[in-house]
Amino acid sequence: MADDVVQVEREGGVAVVTINRPKALNALNSEVLAGLEAVFTALAQDADLRCVVLTGAGEKAFVAGADIGEMSDMGPRRARAFSATGHRVLDRIAALPVPVIAAVNGFCLGGGCELSLACDIVYAASNAKFGQPEVKLGLIPGFGGTQRLARRIGPMRALELVTSGRMVGAEEAKAIGLCVDVHPPETLMDAVLAVARTIAKRGPVAVRVAKAVQAAGLEAPLAVANAYEQEAFGNLFDTFDAREGMAAFVEKRRAGFENR
Repeated sequence: MADDVVQVEREGGVAVVTINRPKALNALNSEVLAGLEAVFTALAQDADLRCVVLTGAGEKAFVAGADIGEMSDMGPRRARAFSATGHRVLDRIAALPVPVIAAVNGFCLGGGCELSLACDIVYAASNAKFGQPEVKLGLIPGFGGTQRLARRIGPMRALELVTSGRMVGAEEAKAIGLCVDVHPPETLMDAVLAVARTIAKRGPVAVRVAKAVQAAGLEAPLAVANAYEQEAFGNLFDTFDAREGMAAFVEKRRAGFENR
């Protein structure tokens, strides 16, 4: 529905999820978090899904942060519950079986930066601004920013950003690993959708396995992680898609993957 705070559009195997509170710079309040949880819970059950693009409505912001108006009335108990909800929702996004690509248009601050960190791949518009400014409010990040940020860009850079609260522009974000590439605002979605469509054409079983194996391996010693890869690599040879993909290569034709 047009008034939904989280909207979903579908193009074949690609779903575009848009946070739709542009007048509030798409700030994350309880309603948005509930909407994201419902949408990504449903997407996780969709066998035809190949890739998800996540973005914010309007030209000014991906997500400018959590909703400070809602947070300002909270005591410790409600604040811990709000943080737990944010963690649960972002964990659900991170655990989606297919890749999630963030298209960061404008401000990507606080909860918005944390949301981008829960995504697998991030592209930014040239006007994007990333940051964890919570210390300016006497707070710390509450949706994983002290943890996922350090894992993405390293603990020293992460702590500098978290404790200074400074914003970084798109080119610096690319240089330190917060995004893969930068595009003009007017072509960002076209560029991101091109990547999503490319992923959607690849072997769907292999794409899901690649994401799962990398995620598991990042939490394990290298030798253990490599063993995960070896096992998964071998198991794929028992799938229709792998047999079809290799046959298509040998026969110089396009593969007809069937997600099995």
